[in-house]
Amino acid sequence: MKTWWKTYRNNKVAQGIFLFLYIGVTSLALYMAQTSVTAFLLLLASLLLLYFTNLNNLTKWLVAGVVLVFLLPYTASNGDAFQSYMEVATLVGIYVSMALGLNIVVGMAGLLDLGFVAFFAVGAYTYGMFATSQAANFMPFGHFPLSGESFWGFIIIGCMVAAIFGILIGVPVLRVKGDYLAIVTLGFGEIIRIVFNNLDKPVNITNGAMGISSITPPKLFGIEFIYPNQFYYIVLVILVFTIFTVLRFEHSKIGRAWKAVRENEIAAQAMGVPLVKTKLMAFAIGASFSGMMGVVFAAKQTFVDPTSFTLLESFTILVMVVLGGMGSVPGVILGAAVMTILNLQVLTELTNWLNQLNISGVISIPDALSPSKMQKLIFGGLLIIFALYRPKGLLPAKNRMYKVEALKNRHFSKSLILSGKIENEIGIRKEG
Repeated sequence: MKTWWKTYRNNKVAQGIFLFLYIGVTSLALYMAQTSVTAFLLLLASLLLLYFTNLNNLTKWLVAGVVLVFLLPYTASNGDAFQSYMEVATLVGIYVSMALGLNIVVGMAGLLDLGFVAFFAVGAYTYGMFATSQAANFMPFGHFPLSGESFWGFIIIGCMVAAIFGILIGVPVLRVKGDYLAIVTLGFGEIIRIVFNNLDKPVNITNGAMGISSITPPKLFGIEFIYPNQFYYIVLVILVFTIFTVLRFEHSKIGRAWKAVRENEIAAQAMGVPLVKTKLMAFAIGASFSGMMGVVFAAKQTFVDPTSFTLLESFTILVMVVLGGMGSVPGVILGAAVMTILNLQVLTELTNWLNQLNISGVISIPDALSPSKMQKLIFGGLLIIFALYRPKGLLPAKNRMYKVEALKNRHFSKSLILSGKIENEIGIRKEG
């Protein structure tokens, strides 16, 4: 068995064939059984299976694109559960993007942020106020609400506004760290929520606790985006951009500076890392992804109010990062997906199934232990199990491995090229 497994792990062709068969079978199962949550989750699990194969990165991206862009929407589109599947997939994308933004702050830079949902709220209210007549209360010019075409520009505006707020929170917390940093960011998150909750007088800006309703949906080429399957593609594009950007930052100069600050601020500063600039960039870049998804969330829900941006939401996003593996981009994606799917689909379906069995008399469940009341308990128990058996996360962060001999050869080749250029230059000068 071990020999077979070792052969399989080293054989890309065998892995590709198995992956192709798995995706085909799960796609067919979802197409034939439209209401099967199991088939839907198994098809999504193909992305995790794809990650563990030895295929090159380009092939992985292409296969993932085919699954997410074509197979998943098409195979789920023939049943009544289509929009519910797309709703779950859309929310998974929103939370994954926010978790990746928080991972920059917490996982890479080591700055514990407990008020991250505030940036999500800033993006949502930025679009919500101008996509309704609410902006007419404080804007002396312009006609409101703005049209649905303005949504695409507000994705960038929400990104920039959230980044500015990220810098504003970063400035006062530069001198604190650890527990004090957590307290300050927690206070910032609550301040933003309370301000939005009370900013209805003397000038009605946010409509207070009543929230902002009837937000104009996005529009492109005359088509209104009002269904989850339409927002799914918007979220997918932003998510791909987020993943690409985070991966580029992770292995860049600023990414290495974040990790240096996380490990030891004094040592990083001694090596020439500018602490102020590095921390502010972490807060700003992390917040920008959350701001973009806030704009999408407001347009999708067509309603925003302060209750959507509570402290519990910040804790939930932080748990996604810790559960997946702090500093690990694939881990954070997996952690956010697992938590979102557990909350929205798996535990909800399990609760409904147990309720039906209880109503039909197959089993008898006391009211104190009703499944609807025990859902959060089950969810908390699963998180404890994950923490006990995977303390570093589901997919812990891995440092890049470099082959010493290859680096030496590369350095030696560069030296030869440089010495050859110098010799040619000296020869030219002598001839001259």
